[in-house]
Amino acid sequence: MFSPEPPSTASVERAPGAAGVERVPPWLLWLAFLAVAVALYFPSLRGGLLWDDQAHLLPPSQLTIRGLRDIWLSLGAQQQYYPVLYSAFWLEGRLWGDTTLGYHLVNVVWHVSTAVVLVLILRRLGLRGGLLAGLLFLVHPVCVESVAWMSEQKNTLAGLFASSAVLVYLGFHGSRRRGAHGLATALFALALMTKSVTAPVPGVLLCILWWRQGRLRWREDVLPTLPWFAMGAAFGLLTAWNERTHVGASGDEFGLTLVQRTFLAGRVVVFYLSKLAWPSDLLFTYPRWTIDLHDWKNVVPLPALAAVSAVCIARFRTHRGPAALLAIYVGTLFPVLGFLNVYPFVFSYVADHFQYFAAAAAFCGLAAWWTARANRWFASRNRLGTAIPAAVLITLAVLTQRQARTYASAETLYRTTLARNPDSWMAHNNLGVILGREPAAHDEAVSHIRAAVRLRPSGPDLRFNLGNALAKRPETAAEAEQEFREALRLAPGFADAHNNLGKLLVSLRRPDEAVNEFRAAASSKPDFAEAHANLALALSVDPTRAGEALAEFGAALSLDPALIPALLGRGALEARLPGKTDEAIADYSAALRIDPAQAEAHFQLGRLLAAAGDRSGALRQYEEALRLEPDRQAVRALIDALRRDRRP
Repeated sequence: MFSPEPPSTASVERAPGAAGVERVPPWLLWLAFLAVAVALYFPSLRGGLLWDDQAHLLPPSQLTIRGLRDIWLSLGAQQQYYPVLYSAFWLEGRLWGDTTLGYHLVNVVWHVSTAVVLVLILRRLGLRGGLLAGLLFLVHPVCVESVAWMSEQKNTLAGLFASSAVLVYLGFHGSRRRGAHGLATALFALALMTKSVTAPVPGVLLCILWWRQGRLRWREDVLPTLPWFAMGAAFGLLTAWNERTHVGASGDEFGLTLVQRTFLAGRVVVFYLSKLAWPSDLLFTYPRWTIDLHDWKNVVPLPALAAVSAVCIARFRTHRGPAALLAIYVGTLFPVLGFLNVYPFVFSYVADHFQYFAAAAAFCGLAAWWTARANRWFASRNRLGTAIPAAVLITLAVLTQRQARTYASAETLYRTTLARNPDSWMAHNNLGVILGREPAAHDEAVSHIRAAVRLRPSGPDLRFNLGNALAKRPETAAEAEQEFREALRLAPGFADAHNNLGKLLVSLRRPDEAVNEFRAAASSKPDFAEAHANLALALSVDPTRAGEALAEFGAALSLDPALIPALLGRGALEARLPGKTDEAIADYSAALRIDPAQAEAHFQLGRLLAAAGDRSGALRQYEEALRLEPDRQAVRALIDALRRDRRP
């Protein structure tokens, strides 16, 4: 994007791009890029849910018109107020539900489209190297985290909107058509509402204009971007506030001084540049640095970066390109340099997906520079000028496909992360939770979660997960209770910890204590349907508290009408109460409409129907219960008895 001698404004507006391959129609380029991307990302296309995917991919209960309305009108409906992103997830959820292939393919499509737009931006600027820039962005492994991780559709979609806004704005700058400015502004707004770290885009535009013209004019250059700066600041402040108050980006782990944050920023920039230049050992979670200003690793990068900046500034009168490119790269990274708190800093100060947008700018600058230099260096050996970038692209493509394989499953990703970063408490914890779903891997699961607790003993979520794992074995129930109580000490009002501690206490035959925990869970989180249902189940054991239990069952089902344990529990209670048989039959029937595979529910419904005189209905329910559980001899005996009674 930044050659030493920028073309004139007139030539920029006329230039169709370089000859030959640079003139490939965008639609054909898009198809070719798509084929390459699908081949590279094929190992990850059927990958399942990772880390926070569950919080982004909307459940069926939110795939309604009301859910779409909440996405736009309720700040607390999702983790962040990104209404365009969650509208996309809403639409995709309606299209293919929980089939992850669709989400992965959409991510690839957005990434490919952004790569094509980068080509068009360089064409509009009258520069050669657009194809190389697009290919570098398409195949560089530092982009894998954004493309292979479903949650990071926020990156790929925002990248498409932001790059399109730049492309359209550059057209407006030449034509001064209001419609073009309005379209560019709308695209920028869509980018912000997909991910607010696109806020530096107007600064990027001013850097490009300064590079082209050597100066910035107030009316022609600065004034049209002022609404963009205001929009970016508003969305940025909203996101920063939400990160602190709702996501959890506050506390001792974010207690850096301004001096520490400044040196951290220097190290972050140098780290990202190193990964672009030498993309080895890319990780889902990098080690979290300790920002000790006595450590040269934290101190040296900032003055080194300052020295490079000073050289670029000193030469800007004759070579504006390097200064403009450095300003764009660092400015695009600003939201994640450490001056603003973002929750992932709990795990690491750096992540590959943090530099997705900055990498696009770097690739454009590198491609334009190389193409201009190669024409001079290899004028008589044109093949060499082509062979070198071709070899680089092939190498990057191989590394990208290898990196994509690590996203084939969550277990593969976390095991790969731990192989290179054994102190990643997040990877230990998440791997332990995954393994905990398999009884045969219970011991390994507990081992990994213990490792996470050892690395971060103050984490209430980790204590909670360890409690869940230990609660699965009777011999470790006492230790599980200790972990749940420690989680509650660290995070008073932790509703899930209260709820699961209550379930453990029920298993330990301490119902009164369990009732207290369930009440605390429901009080801490009033819309916690499961806590209300568990409280009702605990109360229903005592015949004198049947009224309280029915009220809690009602509260649970008003929050979640499809909550099967509440329907079954209320049905069982009603079956014991005089005059409540019809209500019990209705609740069991409702539960079976939601999940017909409930053998016990079929059996209990059969008993109620038989008592009510509906022997045919009872027989059908018993037969279905026996089909689901063929070893239940008591059910077989009841079926035989009913069949005998029906004989003439």
